[in-house]
Amino acid sequence: MKVKIKKMNKDGIVKMESGGEVKEVIINEDFMNPGEESICVCFKGKESSGIIEFKTKEVEELYNSVKKKTHLIKGMKIIKG
Repeated sequence: MKVKIKKMNKDGIVKMESGGEVKEVIINEDFMNPGEESICVCFKGKESSGIIEFKTKEVEELYNSVKKKTHLIKGMKIIKG
């Protein structure tokens, strides 16, 4: 997995790139506020690690956009280094 980030600081825009393997997916349920659930994707690389947090609406939008394009994928192969 790769993560590319553009961040604004006092010197201008800084581009950062990082990545690693997805280690865990966490689903945070909020019983008191049913609309506030989130899904976290935890990753770890050699020199970096992080958590990407999605709201349920964002995951649904991502799923729908990927679902429309799955016919373009002919096959999948996982290669571990």
